[in-house]
Amino acid sequence: MKKNILIVPGDGIGQEVTAVGKKVLDKIAEKYGHEFTYDEALIGHAAIEATGNPLPDESLEKMKQSDAVLFGAVGHPKYDNDPSAKVRPEQGLLKMRKELGLYANLRPIKLFDELLGASSIKPEILKGADILFFRELTGDIYFGEKGRKDNGDTAFDIAQYSRFEVERIARKAFEAAMTRGKKLCSVDKANVIETSRLWREVVQQVAKEYPEVTVEHQFVDATAMLLIKDPKRFDVVVTANLFGDILTDEASQIAGSMGMLASASIGDGTGVYEPIHGSAHDITGKGVANPMASVLSAALLLDISFGLKQESEDVINAVDQVLKAGFRTGDIADSSTPKDKILGTDAIGEEILKRL
Repeated sequence: MKKNILIVPGDGIGQEVTAVGKKVLDKIAEKYGHEFTYDEALIGHAAIEATGNPLPDESLEKMKQSDAVLFGAVGHPKYDNDPSAKVRPEQGLLKMRKELGLYANLRPIKLFDELLGASSIKPEILKGADILFFRELTGDIYFGEKGRKDNGDTAFDIAQYSRFEVERIARKAFEAAMTRGKKLCSVDKANVIETSRLWREVVQQVAKEYPEVTVEHQFVDATAMLLIKDPKRFDVVVTANLFGDILTDEASQIAGSMGMLASASIGDGTGVYEPIHGSAHDITGKGVANPMASVLSAALLLDISFGLKQESEDVINAVDQVLKAGFRTGDIADSSTPKDKILGTDAIGEEILKRL
């Protein structure tokens, strides 16, 4: 198989972890006789520094021409501390999603048994948890009208959804549920929010097309509680952009660390694969970032964009074997982890490559 993969490291530790993800893709290509070619593109703070634009036209064009994108992270403390900044790294991320039509964000929350102790949740509650989140990506308050009034003393962000936007993400989630446990939970706040009422109405309509799937509608606050209390009750979860952003970060604690969670942003064209963690400038350049979420994102890329299921499983199994061998990065180590088993970014990447 011949494919062109665009590497978009972005900011902070994105540079470090995508380098490991690319090495894994190279190893898979070598092992299975595939031909992967690569290009790179700028986004976020790195792009602003180089061009003044968080997503240069050249980067966007490269994304559209590639078969898949392995992405790192965007963000920089200078913007976090300056709310008045008009140009921000995250604008590049939002524009990428909009321009590529990436309306569905898939976040698998699957716990490796070896990391049961890395979570702050009791092992007996966690063991066996396996959730697939579908977060809608192109609507909600992220893209609605926003601004200030009353001399800047009042701010507003308008949440907006169309029936079409809800239908397409709902169908993706129902199709996934048919391949898993045929159980779907739709999360909203339909008791108080009008966009949530439309959301629930549309999901109920789409559900009629999938009579084999058991559907549960749940308010977002109840879901937030139950993710901690009883995560095994969930299988496929579909929700709006803002709720999905918050709930999937909460669910990262089921897996023990954000450094272990991959994601896929897909639509009808080029897919983008990325860790759910941010740019983490507090550890940038120290060589301690956990690259396993990027490696697992590469596994998702192989499966979803290229249909290479065996190759994808090989990558996941390699990560599992590294964990079984007792190796950890600092974020998933605990007091019982021997010091010689706590490895940096490149070293744990090498352990994964050995097992491939």
